[in-house]
Amino acid sequence: MGRSLGAVHWKVVEVSTVTDEALEAVVNDWVARGWTFEGMQFAMRESSKRPAMAFVLFTRREEGPTSEGDG
Repeated sequence: MGRSLGAVHWKVVEVSTVTDEALEAVVNDWVARGWTFEGMQFAMRESSKRPAMAFVLFTRREEGPTSEGDG
C-alpha cells in the first residue's frame, strides 16, 4: 500500500545566544533530523540593536498509511 501525507507538525526552537554560528548550528541540526526550515523570528531589546533571542521554525509532515479505498 502507498503512504499519504498526514498532518504538519511544527517545531519551534528558542535560541538565547543569537550569533550566526549558533543559528547555523540549530538549523543544520534540525534539518539533519528530517525537519524543514520555515523561518526565524527575533525578539529585540529596546536598549540594543542585537536581538535578545531568536525562535527558529521548522515543519515536518507525518506520513501515514493510506486506506484500501485510496486510489
